[in-house]
Amino acid sequence: MKKISILLLLSVTLVSCSIKKEARDQRNLISGSWTLNDIVFENNEGTFSAVLFGDADAICFEGSDWFFRDNNSTARYTLKGGSLCEGGDRFIRWSVVRPDQNYEGQIQFKFIDDKRKDISNGLGYKLNIAELTGTNMTLKSNVSVEGEPITLVYKFTKK
Repeated sequence: MKKISILLLLSVTLVSCSIKKEARDQRNLISGSWTLNDIVFENNEGTFSAVLFGDADAICFEGSDWFFRDNNSTARYTLKGGSLCEGGDRFIRWSVVRPDQNYEGQIQFKFIDDKRKDISNGLGYKLNIAELTGTNMTLKSNVSVEGEPITLVYKFTKK
């Protein structure tokens, strides 16, 4: 009986280590500068207006610059100013987690100030990693509009 318990404990330890390595590998790929090129609404037809992350309209995010720093888990995205958009830097703290879904993982983040203090009262966002390579990243989030499911797709290219 003790042999089975030890083997079971060892296999659980090996699985948890491999998940951590996967997340670390994904963090390394994400680290650096990205451009958010396009935001697409899947699973429904029509025209949508969406405020993303409680910050700005989706159109303001197209062409935005994102910089992820993996050594201290901070990041920044910069929106360009315009008639519909308040430009400027937004600071976030981020991590990669392994979901219970069919995605490669999830990026989770919350807003911080320029001194790295939480300004979101512990609330944050999770985006599913649908694709992640050295040059491309596609993130997805599932939302509901009038009871209908919609998937927001964020398409990035690495600089």
